[in-house]
Amino acid sequence: MAVAAALIAVPSTPAFADTLLSQGKTATASSTENAGTPASAAVDGNAGTRWSSAATDAQWLQVDLGTSTSINRVVLNWEAAYASGYKVQLSTNGTTWTDLKTVTGGDGGIDTWDVTGTGRYVRVQGVTRATGYGYSLWEFQVFGPDGGPGPGEPCGTTNAALNKTYSASSIQDAGLPASAAFDGNNGTRWASAAGDPQWVQVDLGSAQTLCKIDLRWEAAYASAFKLQGSTNGTTWTDLKTVTGATGGVQSHAVTGSARYVRMLGTTRGTPYGYSLWEFAVYTTGGTVPELPGGGPLGPNVHVFDPSMSSATIQSQLDAVFTQQESAQFGTGRHAFLFKPGTYNVNAKVGFYTSIIGLGQNPDDVTLSGVTVDAGWFNGNATQNFWRSTENLSVQPPGGTNQWAVSQAAPFRRMHIKGALNLAPTGYGWASGGYIADSKIDGSVGPYSQQQWYTRDSSVGGWVNGVWNMVFSGVQGAPATDFLGKSYTTLENTPISREKPYLYVDGAGAYRVFVPAKRTNARGVSWANGPTPGTSLPLGQFFVAKPGDSAATINAALNQGLHLLLTPGIYNLSQPINVTRANTVVLGLGLATIIPGGGSTAVKVADVDGVKLAGFLVDAGTQKSDVLIEVGPQGSSADHAANPTTLQDVFVRIGGAFAGNATTSVVINSDDVIIDHTWLWRGDHGEGIGWNVNTAETGLIVNGDDVLATGLFVEHYRKYDVEWYGERGRTIFFQNEKAYDPPNQAAYMNGSSKGWAAYKVGPAVNTHEGWGLGSYVYFNVDPTIEVENGFEAPVKPGVKFHSLLTVSLGGNGRVNHVINGVGGPAYGTATIPSKLVSYP
Repeated sequence: MAVAAALIAVPSTPAFADTLLSQGKTATASSTENAGTPASAAVDGNAGTRWSSAATDAQWLQVDLGTSTSINRVVLNWEAAYASGYKVQLSTNGTTWTDLKTVTGGDGGIDTWDVTGTGRYVRVQGVTRATGYGYSLWEFQVFGPDGGPGPGEPCGTTNAALNKTYSASSIQDAGLPASAAFDGNNGTRWASAAGDPQWVQVDLGSAQTLCKIDLRWEAAYASAFKLQGSTNGTTWTDLKTVTGATGGVQSHAVTGSARYVRMLGTTRGTPYGYSLWEFAVYTTGGTVPELPGGGPLGPNVHVFDPSMSSATIQSQLDAVFTQQESAQFGTGRHAFLFKPGTYNVNAKVGFYTSIIGLGQNPDDVTLSGVTVDAGWFNGNATQNFWRSTENLSVQPPGGTNQWAVSQAAPFRRMHIKGALNLAPTGYGWASGGYIADSKIDGSVGPYSQQQWYTRDSSVGGWVNGVWNMVFSGVQGAPATDFLGKSYTTLENTPISREKPYLYVDGAGAYRVFVPAKRTNARGVSWANGPTPGTSLPLGQFFVAKPGDSAATINAALNQGLHLLLTPGIYNLSQPINVTRANTVVLGLGLATIIPGGGSTAVKVADVDGVKLAGFLVDAGTQKSDVLIEVGPQGSSADHAANPTTLQDVFVRIGGAFAGNATTSVVINSDDVIIDHTWLWRGDHGEGIGWNVNTAETGLIVNGDDVLATGLFVEHYRKYDVEWYGERGRTIFFQNEKAYDPPNQAAYMNGSSKGWAAYKVGPAVNTHEGWGLGSYVYFNVDPTIEVENGFEAPVKPGVKFHSLLTVSLGGNGRVNHVINGVGGPAYGTATIPSKLVSYP
């Protein structure tokens, strides 16, 4: 290409624009007006969301930049409730503050101030309100030169990529090799073949802490590209995504650690290939420091041993229950851990509370009760969400233990030495639930429970069924009788693996046990001794605490540690990237991840045996495309021998605040097991509305041979589930369609009324489901209709067993169960429309 001359004369040391440092970072405030105006809204990059304070003068908002950084400018975009007097302040520790700018006589609007300083925390401290309201900011932006670290952690000036080992996806010809991009010579260049995508990469020789990447483009530039890092040269993490680029000389601030760094061109700016004069990488000057494994579990993990008095333990349990009983969208997160022994206590379990036995087996720990009722909600258990119990036995004094829950309330590895009642006192409504790897000596009484799934367990009997009771691998389960008693029973579960769990060994040290995969499982995994599997010492885990950054968590994962999320809320500005096979990510006490800046919360590479378990993802206010991604697009590796599992991984969009995400979970890898999930677009709480907590789809499955056991997906605006992979299987599905479409015209799928709950793609040849139910309750316009509850291609290999649709109180109508087959569900009698099999 005859374009070299035009680019050779670029300046050798270009001036680069300031970089926005605060967007998506952790923000806190002295107060908020309400849950819909959180501190995070001022740093989310969305000028339509805002933070507002209580109506007093001494209020503040601050942002944690994550590291000590040079700053040179702040921009405040005030809402009508502005400050006439305020200070912009800086701190290295979040405690001691230095004034950067003092403002008097402010008139609102957009304030831009040049400042000078180095620190980690930046805040606006209100002094005088201009109105009778509090302070309110659409956006609070902090900028720095180059976006690089400040003097406390300087970005190096030496090009770490210079003359290092290189490679590329292609070269245009032998005179334009990949080495030319790393030789320090602005007169030589790499150029690729003329196609998308193309890449060039460099091996830095060891893992480095990255801070900046400079690119000097020839005229054949990328209009869109990604800068990526990797620890192994195979699995890549996005450091920065660039669109709308125009070539020339560019500098990009990045954070993260990597040995390998590459530019992945996705869209060419010209008809030619991609061409770089130079590709420079800058680091903070050293190899990545080792992060320690193990350590304390934090203040919200309460550990008991049998030497403690029952009164002391009971008082601690009751104190937290009082806080958490009705705190449906609160910020408290708690885990109670019981060391082996017997405890004469009843653990009443509120929101975001986990009761956990620390024995190797359930019978190593015995309590008098682990109970849930619904007194806080007038005997209605349909909102008893987000709590759990696992790995212990219960000897109920009255012979029956009560566990009246609905979605997202797992009951795992439990031994009930008596009966189990799944209904609230008074037998009010309930909409659960899930049992796995548990033994109930007596009968299980669902009573008012609308649906339930039980897997790989043993029961002494099962009392009744309402709409959809599904069993797989359950000893003592009733025989299939879907029309008469709503039972669907599979003798075995085709593939399963129990959730990893925390326990203490004989020396009293914490360990995490990772159960082995089971094939055609039936009964509990611990029936004949300890559950088969692998034990990992806590020292092999990074024990994360709220406030840890995604960069720190990813650095720990990159150095080979597993991840234990202690109870709390994690505001993260970038995804947790799981790139190593067999990595365990285990949450305690419903640890909650809130992704900032529209990022994905968790990304898993296309590798074997990753275990994600026990955490909640709460969609951020800036819309994410995807919240959890398992395998990148196009994944194709075979993981049949060692599948990745998602267990008790929940997603919430709205409820605590106006969260937004297009799709909650995307499964691109093959052979994944989804074992108990609730993907929920909120229908109540804060930030709720058809055009407020927008979310189109709950689950998209592109991978082959994916199995879902206990799939709960509710209230999405279009299809709740879309399945495009071959040989997919679902055992138990519970769904409610969105409550809030404003009218039929707003709820049309082309010419079809409404959207099916569960769609199997038209190209799929083999798919099977057992015990699938979808309900409608259109509370804005009860006249809305849905044409089909389920949608699938008509092929011999696509089969369904025990399908039902329900109209709750006649608020809406489902015309057919599946593909125009099955009678309508409508009317105030709330009678399901059922199909025993399809086709």
